[in-house]
Amino acid sequence: MPSAMAGEDAHGRTPAVPGLTVLVVDDEAPALSEMQYLLEQDERVGRILTASSGTDALGVLERERVDLVLSDISMPGLDGMALARVVSRFAERPRIVFVTAHEEHAVDAFALDADDYVVKPVRAARLREAVRRVVQAQPREAAPADQEPPEETVPVELAGVTRLVKRSDIRWVEAHGDYVRLHTATGGHLVRIPMATLEERWASVGFVRIHRSTLVSARHIQEVRTDHGRCTVVVEGIPLQVSRRHTRDLRELLARGDAGVSL
Repeated sequence: MPSAMAGEDAHGRTPAVPGLTVLVVDDEAPALSEMQYLLEQDERVGRILTASSGTDALGVLERERVDLVLSDISMPGLDGMALARVVSRFAERPRIVFVTAHEEHAVDAFALDADDYVVKPVRAARLREAVRRVVQAQPREAAPADQEPPEETVPVELAGVTRLVKRSDIRWVEAHGDYVRLHTATGGHLVRIPMATLEERWASVGFVRIHRSTLVSARHIQEVRTDHGRCTVVVEGIPLQVSRRHTRDLRELLARGDAGVSL
């Protein structure tokens, strides 16, 4: 059953408490207790609510304004992923951090715009880092239809640690069979995401297919070169070939002024 750390007043209302209001969702009581204990040590957390299922969590969210949901993924009934999909449609959305024993779910979290992905057993320092990211982030609200879609993040594995790469930091994407390599200013990250999925999801924010194996962020194109009818774009000082098939799409994108370069 859901519970709250803070008591209610004579009218059944929960008094305002400074700091984040955090909802912890896990079907295992020991895990709930451990997370609650760790959060109590963080001065940035004001109230801690708990729920033992995704369905219970929705009940809490209907009654309470919550800043952060820390949710397990593998739960009976409404699991953590399904819960996050429902929360993503809220007019005022809490931040989402997944806390799970299964690293393989990281890629599934890609489309849900999670703020972090913490692997059990949870270390106090790692949880504090997740809370810090939420505190520094702006509150989420549903964006009007004419605004740019919200920033997305892609979970990547680095030396056994899951990191979230911002979409805006990705310069270009290179296909590798069933995987893609995300190129940023600091290096590349191999993840299992279909190229077609990224092309469809990111077309509205200036990513354009320039080759069957290459997707480029138009805002990071530094130069466009044409030599004997063949087109090349330069990103981070690296020339990337544009196929004849995709040259027209690139020219139309640049003509609309969606990148800081001209033809």
